[in-house]
Amino acid sequence: MPQNFLSFRNGYLFVYSLMMAGDWLQGPYVYALYQHYGYSTGDIGKLFIAGFGSSMIFGTVVGSMADKYGRKNAALTYCVTYILSCITKHWSDYNVLMLGRFFGGIATSLLFTAFESWLVSEHFKRGYEAEWLDKTFAKAIFLGNGLVSIVSGLLANYLVTDMSLGPVAPFDAAAAFLAVGGVVIFFTWTENKGDNSENTSVTQGMKLAYDAIRNDKKVFYLGAMQSLFEASMYSFVFLWTPALGPNGEDIPHGMIFATMMVACMVGSSIASRIMSRPDMKVERYMQTVFLVSAAALFVPVVVKFFGMAGGQPGGPITFEGKVMMLGFLVFEAMVGIFWPSMMKMRSQYVPEEVRSTVMNFFRIPLNLFVCIILYNVAMFPLSAMFAMCAGFLVLAAVLQQRLEVLSNATASNGKHVAMGTKA
Repeated sequence: MPQNFLSFRNGYLFVYSLMMAGDWLQGPYVYALYQHYGYSTGDIGKLFIAGFGSSMIFGTVVGSMADKYGRKNAALTYCVTYILSCITKHWSDYNVLMLGRFFGGIATSLLFTAFESWLVSEHFKRGYEAEWLDKTFAKAIFLGNGLVSIVSGLLANYLVTDMSLGPVAPFDAAAAFLAVGGVVIFFTWTENKGDNSENTSVTQGMKLAYDAIRNDKKVFYLGAMQSLFEASMYSFVFLWTPALGPNGEDIPHGMIFATMMVACMVGSSIASRIMSRPDMKVERYMQTVFLVSAAALFVPVVVKFFGMAGGQPGGPITFEGKVMMLGFLVFEAMVGIFWPSMMKMRSQYVPEEVRSTVMNFFRIPLNLFVCIILYNVAMFPLSAMFAMCAGFLVLAAVLQQRLEVLSNATASNGKHVAMGTKA
């Protein structure tokens, strides 16, 4: 690989790691901070719903604005809105905290769309090989969703526990990382926009994105699979703690979280190797990834079915908990494979001119589902929730198989056209 590409890739990975650090530092202490301010579980639930609802409602608008006004500007907007969200954590007033959740929801939409859109566009604009992009995706997940998450968790714990700075300290640290990343973006990134964005309004961009999803089955299947998998993943985030300690067992949350992130890193490393092999089509192996993920999340259902004995309050994690933990580690490894593989498919199938907008459209059903789950989480037994997630993942595997059929048909037609042209 040429030196100019390696410099470009390393620069992006540095920025992406800073952005993910800004996100991961906040995760462990959001709930704890709201508890510290004296809010009830119901009040805290409403704050979380506000965040996902904000991402759902404003996501498509900011996505379309990113395509029209530039992905670099969108990345800088992410830094500003997330820093504002962090600043609001210094106030215990519920309305101020609610405002912070709205800022956080907008920032989350930009994090998962603007940076990838900028990378894909800039990569091809500079004339780099398509297969090099796969390596960048895999390294981004290895660092951002693996290594950075572990270090961020340890740093947040150190600031709160060892330095006794209180539960707002990780948010100040996150703001600092975001500010540094924003400065690097401002001075080192070039701007790129969606094709024909100068002649397209924000509302027209949203309509074009909607038409792309409606008229291209490959884009529709891709969006449906992403929503199904991420809905299962975000549900899992809420479910794993009560699943491993159903009777109040004293489970080592920090160690378990770190172990899961290591599994995710292993998955991203596997993805990097798989995607570099020309005989392994992403549309084919992702069917297996979805099915293995479904089996992994079905483990708690099996444990419940066989009525395995539970533990006791304050006791160690049970044998049944360890069995479920093994399944959860397998699922996290599949998450590590899912992210770079999905990024690769999006780079192939999502139209460049409305890339950010389409990607945010994909997140609407995801955010809606998570809001419904959060609102009704106490109504369903854990085993039913895990069974539902497993069902979603089986459906994703079916859609992935259909995408492969369409992809093969398109490739076959392309060959026939090329042969006809030569003749």
